Amino acid sequence: MTWKPELEELERRRELAQRMGGDERIARAREAGRGTVRERIDALLDPGSFRETGTLAGAGEYDDDGRLIGFRPSNFVCGRGRIAGRDVVVGGDDFTVRGGAADGAIGNKMGWAEKAARDLRVPLVRLVDGTGGGGSVKQQKKLRRSYVPLIPDWEVSVELLATVPVAAAALGPVAGLGAARVAASHFSVMVRGTSQLFVAGPPVVRRALGRDLGKEELGGSHIHARGSGAVDNEAESEADALEQVRRFLSYMPDSVDTLPPRIEPEDDPQRREEALLSAVPHERRRVYDMRRILEAVLDRGSLFEIGRGFGRPLVTALARLDGIAVGVLANDPKQRGGAIDAAAAEKMTRFVDLCDTFHLPVVNFVDNPGFMVGVEAERTGTIRAGVRALAAVYQARVPWASILVRKCFGVAGAGNTAHHRMSLRYAWPSGEWGSLPIEGGVEAAYRRQLDAAQDPEAMRRQLEEEYASMRSPFLTAEAFGVEEIIDPRDTRPLLVEWAGRAYATTCSQTGTRARGMRP
Repeated sequence: MTWKPELEELERRRELAQRMGGDERIARAREAGRGTVRERIDALLDPGSFRETGTLAGAGEYDDDGRLIGFRPSNFVCGRGRIAGRDVVVGGDDFTVRGGAADGAIGNKMGWAEKAARDLRVPLVRLVDGTGGGGSVKQQKKLRRSYVPLIPDWEVSVELLATVPVAAAALGPVAGLGAARVAASHFSVMVRGTSQLFVAGPPVVRRALGRDLGKEELGGSHIHARGSGAVDNEAESEADALEQVRRFLSYMPDSVDTLPPRIEPEDDPQRREEALLSAVPHERRRVYDMRRILEAVLDRGSLFEIGRGFGRPLVTALARLDGIAVGVLANDPKQRGGAIDAAAAEKMTRFVDLCDTFHLPVVNFVDNPGFMVGVEAERTGTIRAGVRALAAVYQARVPWASILVRKCFGVAGAGNTAHHRMSLRYAWPSGEWGSLPIEGGVEAAYRRQLDAAQDPEAMRRQLEEEYASMRSPFLTAEAFGVEEIIDPRDTRPLLVEWAGRAYATTCSQTGTRARGMRP
């Protein structure tokens, strides 16, 4: 006697699980430009590294003699694998079985994936498609009752934000809990044209609000990656989305207990770019390309921007300095002059939290004229969002370096670093700073005198010229109001030296922070 019959049955059931929702539904998905969950997992992970858990979970159909005659697999596929040789846990929705809804899940496989990432202390990748564990009214009919909503293992999902990197890709229409799973991550991406994300889909919106909207109109990537900020990045294709996930994780440690990996650098740490001498125009009102400065200073090809379409006055990115992973903040003078609005402040808070959680030193390239002003700025609560961003800066414990490229004004400018601790800060000769820019500051300070003057315009010009003579950064340096003014070409060598010290310093500061990243 052997166990060969049972092993043959095992292989048969595995083969049935590989069929997912059947050829017709798979073909329909491919016609829409979408891959299957198993194709996506294979494309994400290193070849041959996937070790599935729960392969046989599903709903079997049996004849009167107890023989299996039909099988519908669970619509959630999960397991362990590797990305660039590093262990990860991955879980993906199979939309070909009940559209990914909870009544097709069969057991708490999703919860297993979340707990496995937590307990193994490795990153988690969510491939979300459908309701992603959410409900269906058909489930209520099956149960013959309704139920009070709950989110199984949500406390684990929240805990993950403070312990291991979580990346989520929305790869189709994503609603309800699926949308929440995308948002409750450290990095999220949608595919332009084929992914949509919403609290509830068009049928629910139609009944609730009387508005007939298509999926793309209601929750396309243009709404969330370039509007709401609920999702970080857009991708051109599923392959691009999965590559962005892989690249994000390449900057991350396995967990808060370890450091981000340092790679062998291919760029000269002493590289000095002549283009930096003319990167900032002498004409103060002229804009320039901040991203060209970043590319000239950081390791070549290492800049990975997060959230480019949201909070656009602020650039947030991951990059490397001599192979060391760092977080990058930079004001973009092409967008509202680099002034921090409510969206940019929200973006800043999340990014600083991310860097602090996973021990990424932060480099801040400052050209900050202050918080955005005006009626729109007040209505959107810029000051409250801005104060939260300042709190995040002051609560962060990771090493910090600031390069004062040009403007640094007001309360927002004061957030260039946490002033209660020693942080590296260098100014370029183009730097200027103060409580207010001279132009608006003169009008505010001398309003009564200007109103009473015979020639208010001439008096305003005279006052502005007088104060402009005090704009020189060298005067501030004389009073040790700024630590050092440098040749812009020295920025990269100085930051490479700082990054090496920061990496060594952070070695003794791993572990969980008092609070995790705010979603």
